[in-house]
Amino acid sequence: MIFYLDSQQFIDTSAAIDLSLALRAAPDNPRAWYVDAPRMEPVRANGFVGSVAEGGAVNFRDIFFNPHGHGTHTEAHGHISKEIFPVNQAIQQYFFRASLLSVTPRVLPNGDHVVFADQLEALLSWEFTEAIVIRTLPNQLDKRSANYSGTNPCYFDVGVVDLLDQLEVKHFLVDTPSVDREEDAGVLAFHHAFWKVPEAPITDRTITELIFVPNEVQDGRYILELQVANFTNDAAPSRPLLYAINEKKD
Repeated sequence: MIFYLDSQQFIDTSAAIDLSLALRAAPDNPRAWYVDAPRMEPVRANGFVGSVAEGGAVNFRDIFFNPHGHGTHTEAHGHISKEIFPVNQAIQQYFFRASLLSVTPRVLPNGDHVVFADQLEALLSWEFTEAIVIRTLPNQLDKRSANYSGTNPCYFDVGVVDLLDQLEVKHFLVDTPSVDREEDAGVLAFHHAFWKVPEAPITDRTITELIFVPNEVQDGRYILELQVANFTNDAAPSRPLLYAINEKKD
């Protein structure tokens, strides 16, 4: 389907660019925070077996996973607040003007890989900043199956939040397990600054982690569709989709 943004620009909804990592009951499912691989198991009760392969009438499986640790997920400020605030209340619309930017993290003397605000300043001249999508470089395919636990993966300096505030960003999407350092004694400086918790929580701002942006997708302006599972939880599995903006040819 063709959807016109104005008289000259349109998106093709049949050509979505999927940024999500699928949840698989397999050892190579991407994971972090020391969780085991997801499990999908047939229900077995009172002679019933939820597996056609085992003689059951239907496939009927229990699924065991952690939204934060098993692939692409979106979270709201309830992730770090005393008050329960689920992510399904944070998103009231689903399409956003978005910018994709690739960046090579800097390596600090202690070996940390960190993205800093000055590396993202190109965004200041870009119009589409309701959502910002970050692809860290190098962009190896093994991001789609990595076990990040104990690896101190790339994270974002808290100073980036000032830039996001200036751009009035509502949704920040990254291909790392967290915007904060894996081990930081529970400070979570980026999370707190981004959501202004506990001083003045921003309820309609989200962070999406563990996306994957294919190498062939060019930096620039897009329309983002942020699909989030309707979980009453601080985080939920999500499927962010990008749509290229096309110009009408006269």
